[in-house]
Amino acid sequence: MQDLSEIRHEIDGIDDEIVDLFQKRMTLADEIGAYKRENDLPVLDRARERAKLAEMASKVPEDLQDNVSVLFQLIMEASRTRQYELVNRDTELLEAIERAQQETPQLFPQQAFVACQGVEGAFSQIAADKLFKRPSISYFDTFDGVFRAVEQGFCQFGILPVENSTAGSVNQVYDLMMQHDFHIVRSVRLKVDHNLLAKPGTKLADVREIYSHQQAISQCQTFLAGLDGVQVHVCDNTAMAARAVAESDRNDVAAISSRSCAELYDLDFLERSIQDKGNNYTRFVCVEKGLEIYPGADRTSLMIVVSHTPGSLNRVLSRFYSLDINILKLESRPLPDRDFEFMFYFDLESQVNAPEFKTLLSSLGDVCEEFRYLGSYTEVV
Repeated sequence: MQDLSEIRHEIDGIDDEIVDLFQKRMTLADEIGAYKRENDLPVLDRARERAKLAEMASKVPEDLQDNVSVLFQLIMEASRTRQYELVNRDTELLEAIERAQQETPQLFPQQAFVACQGVEGAFSQIAADKLFKRPSISYFDTFDGVFRAVEQGFCQFGILPVENSTAGSVNQVYDLMMQHDFHIVRSVRLKVDHNLLAKPGTKLADVREIYSHQQAISQCQTFLAGLDGVQVHVCDNTAMAARAVAESDRNDVAAISSRSCAELYDLDFLERSIQDKGNNYTRFVCVEKGLEIYPGADRTSLMIVVSHTPGSLNRVLSRFYSLDINILKLESRPLPDRDFEFMFYFDLESQVNAPEFKTLLSSLGDVCEEFRYLGSYTEVV
């Protein structure tokens, strides 16, 4: 039997041959891409790829067939990526993105009409104040109301929470994304500090009921678990909870809310910073109906639907991998009225003018049933 160093030496020799053959294959892929460009042919030929994979698998023992299929899927993905770079046909979407970049102002607006969910003191309002110097804010009871205000032109922008570092994604917002027409133009990460607030004179021992938003309650589980005989109630917004406590004629109720709500609604702090983790952040997106792309955009959001078949999501992920585009977030939500089918939400890290980004958008339709471009933007921290 050969020793380990001899076996590795043989493997190194084989790897060198593989690299040489791979380069030759990519050269031929370039020629195919050039031919398809000149003759206006599609890059993807599913029938040929399917037949090729079956042929390659048949040439090895059964225990290696799956491995060979995966290997050649990756090789074909690399080949297709090269061809797309050569063909690089302009699409309506790429033209719309280029037009938006040319027509969007160089500076993000300092003042605007903005829709937020909740009431004064809500974290969405704090996020709006961080994005705009002088926002004129209209408040809506629901996230759906914010989407509709933007969609119908009542407000130019809307602020919506999408995820929290402790409690995870705001699923209700992701579900609404499938129902509304909008684009993301900015995002902001906001440090969230939760406090237990009550009317002046109320002591912690007096409290029998606590009100807050579900996300805030989820972020304060450790603190709440230490309270005996206290009922916790979910309401639409942390600021709404604070206002309800302030307007109540009871002295045994409290709200989990922001520091600004204490001053705004004349409430006392029973406990400060009761969230489970100190580095508690919520990410908000700023949405607009039209497509605007402000300078420096280095993040893009997409909604993608894939077929309900084995390997369908992997084909999408392989496309990102082959183009060296980093996935910052991947979220799945069930599609209404479609059993066991999902919409996948992606946040990608890529400059909007990068060649690989344009290649992605011009080729993504070949590896999914449908996709929707939600916008390219920067994130404020």
